[in-house]
Amino acid sequence: MRRYLKYTKNFYFLFTLFFVLWMLFIDSNDIFTQFKLRSKVKELEKQREFYMERKEKIKADREELMSNYELLEKFARERYMMKRKTEDLYVVVEE
Repeated sequence: MRRYLKYTKNFYFLFTLFFVLWMLFIDSNDIFTQFKLRSKVKELEKQREFYMERKEKIKADREELMSNYELLEKFARERYMMKRKTEDLYVVVEE
């Protein structure tokens, strides 16, 4: 028991113990915050992968639209309700 009491009176031991406890639990970069940040980074990486895949799909669709005039016209008519000058456009809304 005396052996352990000898260390508790040592300034360097106490300071090191205080420093470690401070860094693990009290500091703004404590261990709990690090775990939260690490999980947030993993979540953001998953979102990044999703959006990168979606971006590639949109690029492929765009290339297909730009290479095929009939498909581009169909897309413009359906999506943006475009029409030719000689046509009438009727929009049917289902309730």
